[in-house]
This record gives sequence, C-alpha cells and structure tokens, in this order.
Amino acid sequence: AIRKNNLDVDMDKISEAFTLAYESHIGQKRKSGEDYILHPVEVAEILVDMRMDTDTIVAGLLHDVVEDTLISLSDIEYNFGTDVKKLVDGVTKLRNLPRTNSKKLENIRKMVVAMSEDIRVVVIKLADRLHNMRTMKYMREEKQREIASETLEIYAPLAHRLGISSVKWELEDTSLRYLHPAQYFSIVGMMKQKRSAREESIKEACESITSLLGENNIKAQVNGRPKHIYSIYKKMVKQNKTFDQIY
Repeated sequence: AIRKNNLDVDMDKISEAFTLAYESHIGQKRKSGEDYILHPVEVAEILVDMRMDTDTIVAGLLHDVVEDTLISLSDIEYNFGTDVKKLVDGVTKLRNLPRTNSKKLENIRKMVVAMSEDIRVVVIKLADRLHNMRTMKYMREEKQREIASETLEIYAPLAHRLGISSVKWELEDTSLRYLHPAQYFSIVGMMKQKRSAREESIKEACESITSLLGENNIKAQVNGRPKHIYSIYKKMVKQNKTFDQIY
C-alpha cells in the first residue's frame, strides 16, 4: 500500500512498529476469531491510503498496545519518539466517550478535537472506527446498533469537517446498514438495478463539462460519483421522496 501510494516514509520505523505490535498482541483475538494484529495493520493501511506521515502510520500500528498489552507510553517514547507517544496517548484517551443525548453531541465533537492536541489523533481514531465498522458483523445486535449510532452522530461529522469524504461516506453507509437494515438493503437493491444508467449519466455529464472547459482553455480534471446510500436514505426520509425521484 505504501509503494502503491508512492509515500516518502521511514520504512524501518514502520517495520519496527509492526514488529512491536505483532509481538505485543500475540495470543489476542478479535471477536471474529482472527489474530488481533490484523486490526492495527488494517488501521495503518487506511492511514497509508489517506497519505499520512510516518509517525501517524506508526501510531496507527501501536494505537492499542498501551490499553491492551504490557507496553507503556514510556516504552513507545523510548523506541519511537515523543510525537508517536503523544499520538498513541491521544487515541487511548478517546477510547471511551461519554454516552449522551443528542443535545450534547456537538459538545462531544468539540471535546474530541480539544482532547487532541494534534489533529492526527482524530484521523487515527477515524481509521480505527472505520475498520471496526467494517468488521462489526461479529458483534451482538445491541452493540452493533450502539456503535453505529455513535459513529453516525460523532465520527461521520468529524470526518466531514476534516474533509475526508471517503471515510465519511463509508461510516454513514455502514452505520445505516446496522441501524436500518431493511431500508439499507432496499436502496442497495434499487441502486444495483439502475447502476448502468447512473454511470452513463455521470459519464455524459463529465464529458460535457470537460468539453466546455476545453473550449474555454481551462485545464481541469473532471470526476463524478453516484450518491452514496445514506445520502439517498436521508433524502427519501426528509423530503418524503421515492428512489426514482432522487437524482
């Protein structure tokens, strides 16, 4: 993933962090039965795809060792430096957010950012939550709904404010999958039926805009995307529209 993204990072430091994480988590399992090390590796890969720096990727690999193993913050600082220690410490402190009602959600979002002296802490936390959402099928239904609700109310809006749209969309769609499964799968089914028509419509719009830009000597790259599932769901509910009325 690092090679694919052409990242200029310290591979030795990242490799050393992986070794420590691997050895520290030996014997620990996820709810799925898989070795625990797969989680920090997946978190690190999400951070790589977000083109983060060496210390953020290292902290992604080590984000659970202080909470779940015998490794201390002092150990991390000694081996990887003060920055990595601060990042891991920040993510550890964000592990358990208070349960609250919707009136206080804005305060919690502000608290998440305020607790993070370095905004990279929030980015690591988002990557951590994203991978947990991808593997939530192994949890009991009550826990799935609790985590999905928290994700939709706190983490997806944070991803939006940081401009990490791909993470925001996936967090929202996956949350909907667990909070309103019937509506989620209904929309997925309808999207599959209309997929080719939607893709053709987007392609035509991109070509038209590209042509107009060219005629006006404007160099640009034009991309299009279909609406994501949660966005469609929100419009159907809030505006009382059918699927066919959403463009």
